[in-house]
Amino acid sequence: MKESDFEAKNTQDWRQYDMVMENLERGNHDAVDTPKVPGMVRKLCSDLSLARHRMYGSRTCENLNYRVTRGHKLVAKADGGFRDKVVKFFMADFPQAMRKEWKLLVVCWLVFLVPFFVMWMSYSYDQEWADSMLGDGAKGDLDASYGKGDDSNLSMRDEFGANFMMFGHYIHNNIGIDLLIFAGGALAGIGSLFFLAVNGLSMGASLAYVLNEGSPEKLLSFVSGHVSYELLGMVVAGMAGMRIGLAMIKPGQMSRAKALLESGKSGLPLIIGACCLTFLAAIIEGFWSAQNVSPDIKYKVGYAGWFLLALYFIFVGRGKKYAA
Repeated sequence: MKESDFEAKNTQDWRQYDMVMENLERGNHDAVDTPKVPGMVRKLCSDLSLARHRMYGSRTCENLNYRVTRGHKLVAKADGGFRDKVVKFFMADFPQAMRKEWKLLVVCWLVFLVPFFVMWMSYSYDQEWADSMLGDGAKGDLDASYGKGDDSNLSMRDEFGANFMMFGHYIHNNIGIDLLIFAGGALAGIGSLFFLAVNGLSMGASLAYVLNEGSPEKLLSFVSGHVSYELLGMVVAGMAGMRIGLAMIKPGQMSRAKALLESGKSGLPLIIGACCLTFLAAIIEGFWSAQNVSPDIKYKVGYAGWFLLALYFIFVGRGKKYAA
């Protein structure tokens, strides 16, 4: 094809491309079909490559190169930097993913809470269930931290020595639990449900033991500030694992490999969000929960945590898709 024929064939597309670029540079995004812009840039890249391959004149190649460079700059700017992506994640991606997967949220909460309350309430009728779940070692740790004596509730600070050391311990322990729950999704989702149920049994047994044999106020005032973020982080990790598991069980019309890939993309905001929630819980647990503050204040902080989480996941990111 001659260079003149090549230009005549593509001139209308190039002019339309230039108009789109001008609107984007002026900030007039409403006049542009934004999702089509990357495709238009790719088309110009193809035209430039073809022009160079056919060794057209420098004028045609330079004009196409200018247009391609102009488009790449605008697309890169639209993608935003790291800060914009972080803001977009917390202001849109994470809360929207939670609302989209609300059924998994309900299932994972039930799988955790039912064993939790069963173990807790069974203590009044038969203590052997809780004793077998905890063992002597765990009961000894609970006595040291939340026993009725005045010298309890200090063992963790004595062991780790400082707030930051406690924070590091909680990060290592709790995020490890989240990742284990998420990884359990590889077993068709059964692993995630199993680890959620086991954690429910363990926490229910611990709570029942302290309420009956220790000092409830020491335990409740300690956990009140961070428990909302820690438990929700664990449940969200279960949701991400279940999303992987469901793709294996029911890939639909896609191949199982493609279904897993798509579920990984949709589950990524959940597992990142779970780690963020657990990280926040560790900060509160390490630097606030064990402080010598009135239990009433700690309880109010705990109630505020649940309330703010509810507001965040119900209202943030609604309406138009967030654009950083």
